Amino acid sequence: MTARGDLHEELRARLHEAAGAHEPDRARILARVERGMAAQDRPGHRGTPRPAAGWARVAGATAAVAGVLAAGGFGVAAAVRDDAPPQRVVVASPTPAATSASAAPPPAPEPTPSRTATADATGRAAAPPAPPAPETGAARTPEEEASTVRPPAAPGVADGPLWSDGSVDPGSHDYWAQSNVTLKTSAELTALTVELRVALNGGVASTGAWRSLPEDDFAFTVAERDGFLVYTWTLKEGRTVPAGEWVFAGQYDHRGPTRDAYGDRYAATGTAGSERLSVAGDFA
Repeated sequence: MTARGDLHEELRARLHEAAGAHEPDRARILARVERGMAAQDRPGHRGTPRPAAGWARVAGATAAVAGVLAAGGFGVAAAVRDDAPPQRVVVASPTPAATSASAAPPPAPEPTPSRTATADATGRAAAPPAPPAPETGAARTPEEEASTVRPPAAPGVADGPLWSDGSVDPGSHDYWAQSNVTLKTSAELTALTVELRVALNGGVASTGAWRSLPEDDFAFTVAERDGFLVYTWTLKEGRTVPAGEWVFAGQYDHRGPTRDAYGDRYAATGTAGSERLSVAGDFA
């Protein structure tokens, strides 16, 4: 670097330092202005200037002082402007005006519920909604009736207070058997007839009969009729069957262990008060 360049840098540094330290003495300047105005107002002064002219001088002096201060500041700023970094002007694009409510896009339509399965919050597939139940009393198609048909109860095993069951006694063996007709009644019976039919297969022949009720209360017969060995118990007039569980049994011989009781039948009729009762079943 040359000596001239060093001198220029030193001068710039001093001017920069002087500009930073310079503070105009405003009080002193104003005092001088006031002294000048007082000298104009002293007696014996030539000619009394008009107030407007006096104020014009004050304004002119003030403008001159301001001009000197401005010139000094401009000179200092010019000396140090090379040190200040260049300023860039950034032009910002205007903010677009907010769109009106009428320009907003229409809301998306809500999805239509479907009958297919969807996933719930737990990730499992949710079952589709069940179809509406038919109105009470509404007409039903034959297909709907068939889909709701329940299997019928065993026919004739119960009627009102009377219940019945037919079974082969567990004490039976290969050449002898006993068929039991069990009756349960929750009401007193004033009339009762029990009939046991044992199919005449496998050499069936009667060996006797019994009942858990008193023997003298019933008339009993056994005979072969229409391919069956028929046992009949009839409650005598004036006698009653109390509420409870009662057994009527027919005993018979047969050939070998191959006899099938599938064709055997029983039936019973009775009266409880004014109600007629009837039950029936088999030994399958």
